[in-house]
Amino acid sequence: MRREHLLKIGVSGIRGVVGEFLTPALACSFGQAFGSYVGRGRVIVGRDTRATGEMLQHAVQCGLLAAGCEVIDVGVLPTPTIQMYVGATGAHGGIAVTASHNPPEYNALKLFNGHGLFFNHYERTELIDLYHQSDFYQAGNDEIRGIRCDYESPALLHIERVLRHVDAALIRKRRFRVALDGVNGAASVMTPRFLTETLGCRLDAISVDPTKPFPREAEPRPDTLGDLAALVTARGCEIGFAQDPDGDRLAVADENGRVLDNDDVLALAVDAALERLPGDVVVNLTTSSVIDDIAAAHGRKVFRTPVGEANVVEMMQAVNAVIGGEGSNGGIIFPAVHLCRDSFTGMAFLLERMAKTGATVSELAAGLPRYYRKLGKVAFEHGALGTLMQGLEDRFPDAEADRSDGLKLQWPGRWVHVRASNTEPLLRLAAEAREVSAMEDLYGTVTALLLNGQPADRAE
Repeated sequence: MRREHLLKIGVSGIRGVVGEFLTPALACSFGQAFGSYVGRGRVIVGRDTRATGEMLQHAVQCGLLAAGCEVIDVGVLPTPTIQMYVGATGAHGGIAVTASHNPPEYNALKLFNGHGLFFNHYERTELIDLYHQSDFYQAGNDEIRGIRCDYESPALLHIERVLRHVDAALIRKRRFRVALDGVNGAASVMTPRFLTETLGCRLDAISVDPTKPFPREAEPRPDTLGDLAALVTARGCEIGFAQDPDGDRLAVADENGRVLDNDDVLALAVDAALERLPGDVVVNLTTSSVIDDIAAAHGRKVFRTPVGEANVVEMMQAVNAVIGGEGSNGGIIFPAVHLCRDSFTGMAFLLERMAKTGATVSELAAGLPRYYRKLGKVAFEHGALGTLMQGLEDRFPDAEADRSDGLKLQWPGRWVHVRASNTEPLLRLAAEAREVSAMEDLYGTVTALLLNGQPADRAE
């Protein structure tokens, strides 16, 4: 694997394989750059449960102290919990040491401004310039501050915010039987407490020991959640939840153990939000058109952005959206709680909907507009991207084209989106249509065009 693919600075921060590329020295330098950029104030630092997390957290904290910052160590917590605490406490910024859904050999520094949001384009550019110039503030002896720990307040704050927007008493009255796969991640302690102590559910949980390794692939998808599906059916659960290692992504299984498409999970959350609050919706280009149908039913608009939570959040701020997210990755963003992906809001919304309607998860999903979707990837040669995209657009002159993130071609009732991966030398491909045959035909045609436009030995 080439070096540039093992260390990546992107929309959410810096990520890479720990060892030769993402090292403690690099984390320390980045921490000092971050502290120099946000100023000599309070910075919140937390992490997920990866084996390298504690090491990198210590390194980041050293860099922050060297820049004259006061560090608040919040320990192992979900990323959305850390973000909310940053914004609520008047901190100058925050860092979560987590590689989210990436494999365990990866780790990352997710960077938040004083509002608890991912850095916008301008903030990110300025910070990266400062880092590359090594123009760090060097705190003098009398400016060195300390590390203070707060392991309880962030979780209490997060749960209290979620409870403002659901009828917790109604959920508790139903005493739902719930299955949970916590992937032994950052939410492994907080989520069981939320479901049992706060929402009164009867819980059957697996992989909720934060001291143990991830037992499955980190990203919660239908093909990685066989154990959750089996648990749902074996214990007669009414719903199953799965999270990723930093607790921002949510996957859902129905009462039959079938894992829902993440776009449908987001659609159910969008429907719940639009029922209670005014405002429009923001999603990325790859999110299903089911969102457009639901928004139209409520008389609302949908705005679309390039892929990436930071991109969605920036647009949500611009249009004052009531809800947003990224369907393909299980990200639900409800700004009344916080402008970040939050699996806890998603769990509460779904349980409340079940309690109010008496419907099962499969019945709720069956009530959504039906689309057929397929995701895939194709390797490509560096330097060939422009030619491939232009060739694809020329092949479909009748399509409505959106070039804001790769190329999305759209017709009534169907679309295809091709974009370069942020982390690998791959083209990511998504196709959707109202009929399965139309989806398969579109996906197959575009895949063949991409493969024929480059050397055969680069195909995957």
